[in-house]
Amino acid sequence: MAPRLTVSELISSLNQTLDYTYPLVEIEGEIASYKINQGKYVFFDIKDETSTIGCFMMLYQLRTSIADGMRVIITATPKLTQWGKFSLTVKTIQPSGEGSIKKSFELLRKKLEMEGLFADERKRKLPYPPNHIAVISSKQAAGYGDFIKIINERWGGMRIDLASVAVQGTDAADQIIRAIEYFNCREILPEAIVIVRGGGSADDLSTFNDEKLVRSIVSSRIPTVSGIGHEVDITLSDLAVDMRASTPSNAAQLIVPDKNETIRRVKVQLNNLFIHLTKQIESNKQQLNAMLGEIISTTEHKIVARRNYIENVSRILKELDPQKVLDRGYAIIRGNIETGSRIEIETAKYIINAEVNSYEEK
Repeated sequence: MAPRLTVSELISSLNQTLDYTYPLVEIEGEIASYKINQGKYVFFDIKDETSTIGCFMMLYQLRTSIADGMRVIITATPKLTQWGKFSLTVKTIQPSGEGSIKKSFELLRKKLEMEGLFADERKRKLPYPPNHIAVISSKQAAGYGDFIKIINERWGGMRIDLASVAVQGTDAADQIIRAIEYFNCREILPEAIVIVRGGGSADDLSTFNDEKLVRSIVSSRIPTVSGIGHEVDITLSDLAVDMRASTPSNAAQLIVPDKNETIRRVKVQLNNLFIHLTKQIESNKQQLNAMLGEIISTTEHKIVARRNYIENVSRILKELDPQKVLDRGYAIIRGNIETGSRIEIETAKYIINAEVNSYEEK
């Protein structure tokens, strides 16, 4: 005998069965009738050639742009509503196939570009070379290995903190976001955050087109660098970072200089400096010798002039020597010129004592 149930009991029983049998399903199909209600609810149908299922999700869970006609893969929980309508409550959604991935990329790129998230004027310069960086990557990834190898070959000696995360898959974007938040909350901030991931398909790299991840990169107070995929691969994260490298190896090349090239350049600069200083010293030496020559010449002229002056003075003094006067026939009289006074008369050969008999003024 069939059980007798109320409508609500039947719906509840069927939902329990669905929860037990299909707690979470992954479905691939094409989007139709896409719309957003009240700015927070997303409704659309997912269909294939013969069937259609209604889907529902919250707008904040939608982390990539979608549109009718796009092929997607959704992760959802099947459910029968109280109105008896079967639908899928969507947890995650990602484009599937090159065409849909490209369309989703362009839709989200245009949206974020209009918000100014990719503007050059908001990009910051990185310290060069940095002393402390943080790397977000999978420790097992070849891209991370290449990055570390090039860093150590080119420079070395810097502090590198690694947050090992998944770089593809449904959880990858959230893990990268948490790593960015972690480094931004550190007491001592690294000078740059480098997000590294080697090459892969468009599906593999779709993690880096996640809207929430892009916004997390933009809001980071630490400058960011991306080294994702190959040179031809450009993700929305690449457009958001402060410095985009074409590959993980190129990221290492952009972040630090080549120590061998730096040593060579310093040697050239030192050699040029030595040559410049040698020339300067020689020039200064020549100027000093010229100045010394001028000083010596001036001093010699002054000495000659002084010697001539002294000789002239000496000659004048000799001419004024009293003995010279006496030799010319003159005499020196000592004493008071008064009648009856005694005087002394000195000639060149004699000293004569005499008495003044008389005298008269000239």
